[in-house]
Amino acid sequence: MSAAEDRDYDPRQDRPITGLFADLARETTNLARAEIELAKSELTEKATEAAGGVAYIAAGGFIAFAGILVLLAAAVLGLSNVVAPWLAAVIVGVVVLAIGGILAMMGKNRLKPQNLQPNRTIGTLRDDKRWAKSQLAR
Repeated sequence: MSAAEDRDYDPRQDRPITGLFADLARETTNLARAEIELAKSELTEKATEAAGGVAYIAAGGFIAFAGILVLLAAAVLGLSNVVAPWLAAVIVGVVVLAIGGILAMMGKNRLKPQNLQPNRTIGTLRDDKRWAKSQLAR
């Protein structure tokens, strides 16, 4: 053999097919492990980003809540120019409680079990089941 042939020679070319399948299985396993590690690191990175976003949302929510409280106090003060201060506070409190109660009831209605079912997925699975049965009946 010449020097050029030595460089181009791959000993795996002369291996039996079982050896090639063993290499394929080993390389596939290594590839799967590498992909899983990549997915883990990417998910960790994304979870860290999401945690930062959640922190900003929470901070924004707390600040907005404080703003709402100040606006409610301003509503009480403004209404106290028309009625007694204690009555102004009662009126604003009742209005806020009513709005909160309506929103809570709307949320409760949305949490009913039939509203939480993945109806499209269930329908697709039923269609797949019918199709599989029709294929087996042939």
